[in-house]
Amino acid sequence: MTTTSPVASITKAAAEIFRNAVNASLILFKVMVPIIIAVKILSEFDLVKYLALPLEPFMGLVGLPGEMGLVWATAIVVNIYSGIIVYVAMLPTMDPLSVAQVSVLSAMILVAHGLPVECKIAQRCGVSLTSQVIFRMGAAMMLGIILHLIYSGFGLLQEPSAIMWQPEQASPDLLIWALGQARNLLYIFIIILGLMLLMRLLDAFRITEGINNLLTPFLRFMGIGRNAATITVLGLTMGITYGGGLIIHEVQSGRVSQRDVFASLTLMGLSHALIEDTLLMMLIGAHVSATLWGRLIFSLVFVAVFMRIFDSYRKRRGLDTAPVASAETAVAEPEK
Repeated sequence: MTTTSPVASITKAAAEIFRNAVNASLILFKVMVPIIIAVKILSEFDLVKYLALPLEPFMGLVGLPGEMGLVWATAIVVNIYSGIIVYVAMLPTMDPLSVAQVSVLSAMILVAHGLPVECKIAQRCGVSLTSQVIFRMGAAMMLGIILHLIYSGFGLLQEPSAIMWQPEQASPDLLIWALGQARNLLYIFIIILGLMLLMRLLDAFRITEGINNLLTPFLRFMGIGRNAATITVLGLTMGITYGGGLIIHEVQSGRVSQRDVFASLTLMGLSHALIEDTLLMMLIGAHVSATLWGRLIFSLVFVAVFMRIFDSYRKRRGLDTAPVASAETAVAEPEK
């Protein structure tokens, strides 16, 4: 009987983790790179402002001036950072917003931003791109209206907001931009590699089992299966790009059902990078009651209610829980 040495076992495990990280990252990059280029073209030709026109009438529903539609549209199409740059650039030409208004705007941006990239990642995990766009845009408006009614109804946070940070303008040089994007992709790979190593260690020391057992009652209330517990928590704290990379790996392994993938990604989409993004929006004057607690509580309730409606619909149609997705159906041929 042959025995494998500890060094050989560690080497084999490290090679497998690296290979899985490369595979998951390549799937993400195939989605991200074309969209990053397309978004850059939209920005270079100043076309994003036309995407803001349909949003301007809705700004009044959340107590914001119409021009804030351009800020949100920029964040939706590009990312949070770009939305902040547009917001800061507009400040000298408009009356200062209250803390409540900045908090509402920030919460909406945090729920719906970077949709071309993030929703495409969700599609590669086997979830409908259209459904994710609709959920995140609709949920952002709902959260904005709720926060506006609470802040205005109780007279909260009505003092003028103060910005504590002004981002640097992006360089117009395309080579510098391309190098910056390449560096970002490298960071994404490194983080995914680190998260996969962390997942392997958690499995080895049976910590994952403990996390799943601890979160199972809560996740059952949310409508998310226990096998998706760890990746859901990591996605909430790290972000949907990194959580998406882990989900792609889990889907390929066949351990997570397509229903749980949908529920987990929907929750991640509405509320992710809880620490990093919350701190970022606080620097432009937003209040933590909206950017962290309001967003998190709303997301949890939204997903819990929707998954109950979804399960009730499936039960009426005589459908059982969704089958475990294979790599071919969930990754190679994502739902359109």
